[in-house]
Amino acid sequence: MFYLTHPRQVVRALRQFDVETTRTPALDVSEHEAGYQVTLDMPGVAKEAVKVRVDGRRVHVETVTADHAAPTDGSRMLYRERRAASYARSFSLPVELEPAQSEARFENGVLSLRLAKRVAENGGELAVL
Repeated sequence: MFYLTHPRQVVRALRQFDVETTRTPALDVSEHEAGYQVTLDMPGVAKEAVKVRVDGRRVHVETVTADHAAPTDGSRMLYRERRAASYARSFSLPVELEPAQSEARFENGVLSLRLAKRVAENGGELAVL
């Protein structure tokens, strides 16, 4: 049997579980005539921490989380399981997207994206010369 008697041994033993990982949020994608509806589950994240970027057909979603502050009451943290959640996900859609006409909403840990399809300029018939 193994006993931890010194606080440093406890900290050293628990540090092996102290790994910060970035989670991949689950998502649903549906298509309609004007664009796509994407829903991602990201519990434990503040609305201000969510960043969404659209590059052509590619969508990047990530959260920016700040480190927890050290205790201010003079105590020291030995072990922390409750960390801020960190998420990242990138995916491609079949058609180019129009960021100016798209929108993102975040409520109760669910990110909803309404992504507008880019309409081709000068599309249609070609003049025969």
